[in-house]
Amino acid sequence: MLNRARGGAWAGIADSAGTTGTGGRISLPPRGRRGRIGNGFDPGVAAMTGPLSRRAFPAAVAGGLVVASASAADDPNTPPAEPARDYPAPKFTPTFRKPLLGKTLVQDFVIYCHFKDELDMVKKLLEKEPALLNATQDWGGGDWESGLGGASHMGNRAIVEFLLSKGARIDLFCATMLGEFDVVKGILTATPTLIDSKGPHGISLHAHAKAGGKPSEAVLDYLQSIKKVDLKPIPFLKKPAAAPPRKPG
Repeated sequence: MLNRARGGAWAGIADSAGTTGTGGRISLPPRGRRGRIGNGFDPGVAAMTGPLSRRAFPAAVAGGLVVASASAADDPNTPPAEPARDYPAPKFTPTFRKPLLGKTLVQDFVIYCHFKDELDMVKKLLEKEPALLNATQDWGGGDWESGLGGASHMGNRAIVEFLLSKGARIDLFCATMLGEFDVVKGILTATPTLIDSKGPHGISLHAHAKAGGKPSEAVLDYLQSIKKVDLKPIPFLKKPAAAPPRKPG
């Protein structure tokens, strides 16, 4: 879940509503003056756009950041070194016949999909690289998220519908946010335990239904009839503007 903090940085929000399974925080890097989002990102610690200071290093490690080497600490865009196997290697060795997507490109696409005002940028990046459509980003600890997943838990219907029109793989969480009652009921009837399944960042089905607003109210009621959850206001969604007071007379 995402929220803008002072100074333009994207800071983590603890999930007081109990809608995530981890109780953790998500943080995004600050936007630049031109509206772009920086590349330094780690969901376990505050957003980074520069090297870690000596003072910040212990806190970063405590927050879950693993620095593989001194060079990685100096450059937040350098990924940690791949750990060596401590188990037998598979007998099959894959052959990569196409170039891998750049991690920064995937990361940026997924981030842009979180924001309603970034539809044009989502379209631009997808035109640049169509394979981004179903690409996923690991924010750490196996917290995988696609652009569709990010747009879904943020309630960004326009971006979701655009991605689906291009062939994105719809899932239970996306269908829940869209208010697809028959789809959600059919899946949960077939596999009731999915009521407790978690989406990106550990966000629940109930929270996805709430993010969908009025079109998904029937789905939320259905989910609550299966398992009652005390849902508090979602902090990363803007409240509708209050109507201006009427003038007397």
